[in-house]
Amino acid sequence: MPPQYRLPFEKPLVALEEQLAGLERLPDPNPELREQIRSLRLELKRQRREVFEQLDPWQIVEIARHPDRPHSSDYLELIFDEFVELHGDRSFGDDPAVITGLAKLDDRRVMFIGQQKGHTLKDRLKTQNGSPHPEGYRKALLRMQMAEKYRLPVICFIDTPGAYPGIGAEERGQAYQIALNLREMSRVNTPIVCVVIGEGGSGGALGIGIGDHIAMLQYTYYSVISPEGCAGILWKDRKYKDRAARALKFTSADLLRLGVIDEVIPEPLGAAHLDHRQTALSLKIALQRSLRELSDVPREQLLDRRYAKFRRMGVFEEQAS
Repeated sequence: MPPQYRLPFEKPLVALEEQLAGLERLPDPNPELREQIRSLRLELKRQRREVFEQLDPWQIVEIARHPDRPHSSDYLELIFDEFVELHGDRSFGDDPAVITGLAKLDDRRVMFIGQQKGHTLKDRLKTQNGSPHPEGYRKALLRMQMAEKYRLPVICFIDTPGAYPGIGAEERGQAYQIALNLREMSRVNTPIVCVVIGEGGSGGALGIGIGDHIAMLQYTYYSVISPEGCAGILWKDRKYKDRAARALKFTSADLLRLGVIDEVIPEPLGAAHLDHRQTALSLKIALQRSLRELSDVPREQLLDRRYAKFRRMGVFEEQAS
């Protein structure tokens, strides 16, 4: 079945997808029809690869926000076993925009923390489209400290346009809680792996983004500000969002080159929204590898390595011409 929602740059592929879907629905295809189906599949694959090899940064943002893109809850089902959700922050309430709990990655027990948007309108309203409140970050920090106590590695999935900016959230200390998480995550003495699975917006993403291994799925972005916000500040108009996206250098390829992240996890041709299972398999393999490598690091060296990792970011050498 062709996807229901099309991004603007995917629309040239619509005719081929519909033609292929129509042929595949026919009963008992003869050899000539099977050959036609095979040729159409190859042509569709060729054209899709051509489109996705030429994506600009704003188009990558559109993919990261695709409504059919898998979220933390989807990866929980596809990658992890025996998940036991842990609710609440012991202070105010339970934020549905942050999922936390104990899980198993094959035979390894882990603490899972993931930002969650939701697929339905009801769920998106409930989670504010994946924008956590202070109690969400407080809940995440409590689980990390529990993981340290029981010597469990932590896996954080980042997928947020930013922390919720409402009055109530600010009154309950939104900025303070994110700053506290940044400080305390640098001190949690257990391996932490962070993966941007969709949007990685501002301090909302950083609030669970300090780790020993930072990865991004291929078609995601990780930025201090959204392209619309940047365009509004610099050019006083959101219509320049594509120009802002180019200037921000926030794609996975940019950030790997700049040394901000450690790994880009490839997505299937056409991006994660076309094949959840294949994306989950690539993500699982990357998680297993990074946890295996971090398990060899002595605990007394872990925090020093994490500190040095973040101190290296943003260091440049300039030479007078």
